[in-house]
Amino acid sequence: MKLRWLIPVAVLLPLRLSASDARVGARVATVTINPREVTVLHLRPEFESTIRMPEEITSVILGSPGEFKAEHNEGEPEYVYVKPIVKEPVQSNLLIATKSGQHVTLELISDGASAPNPTQPVDFLIEYRTARSFLISADSESLAMRSAPTKEIELGVSSGTTDLRSAPLSSLDEVFKLQESVNAPKWTKWEDKQIETSIGDMRQLSNRTMISYSILNNSNEPIEIVPPQIQITGRKATKKKKKEGKGIISNQLEIRDYRLSTTRLEPGERADGVVVFDRPNFKESTEKLFLQIAQADQVDHPILIHLPFTPPISGDGK
Repeated sequence: MKLRWLIPVAVLLPLRLSASDARVGARVATVTINPREVTVLHLRPEFESTIRMPEEITSVILGSPGEFKAEHNEGEPEYVYVKPIVKEPVQSNLLIATKSGQHVTLELISDGASAPNPTQPVDFLIEYRTARSFLISADSESLAMRSAPTKEIELGVSSGTTDLRSAPLSSLDEVFKLQESVNAPKWTKWEDKQIETSIGDMRQLSNRTMISYSILNNSNEPIEIVPPQIQITGRKATKKKKKEGKGIISNQLEIRDYRLSTTRLEPGERADGVVVFDRPNFKESTEKLFLQIAQADQVDHPILIHLPFTPPISGDGK
């Protein structure tokens, strides 16, 4: 009888030790909303991270829905839940806009299920606050630790705040003010769309491209627009000819920074914006570059504005 009871104990003991060794560090941080900064969110498969905004969220745009999952519902208007849905290492971006026009940009990073360091901290909660709340500075780790002390969680210990990256382009604000000062932009109408668009200056700064634009609500109803995106679209090279629309490749380019005067437009109201993105050094002849602008209620039918691959204005050295 004793032999039969000792066997299951010997089998279960290694399993319990293995589970306790696979601890994952958890981080909780508070970040001040700043549209010029990008919050780096460290994720891990089988764990869900929470993003809390200070007010109701109106739109959520995920760069790679095939690799990450972002959930938001009306029952919890201030929350977004994010997690990777693949076990391989992946990266993407996430854009969140709120009712008053505030917006944040996050860079999602998942090292995958088989990461060499399984105890790397995971961002379990990122809470955004307005600029009037206490400030979390990206330049001072000690200040961040005082303002948003790390909470110890059963799964591990936090190591501080999230990583913040600021776009290094000092001329962005100047271009934004210049676009706002244009009194009569040349508007382009789009079939079956409530908005009209106008493209301003497009210039190249080192390996990045900056473009200014304006949006006009030419309808009788208020509308909401989402932050801009840049995509490059082309066709796959195939031996056999295929029907029109087949073999199309579309990739989103990384946006480094942007300005948008407002996300809600009343009838006849105008919004001005500037976007900075990493443009590839080369492309295939079938590929084209587009500025993607969409209404919050029509994100699956965006407006695609064709952009020249080589900007007409060079900003190098300015």
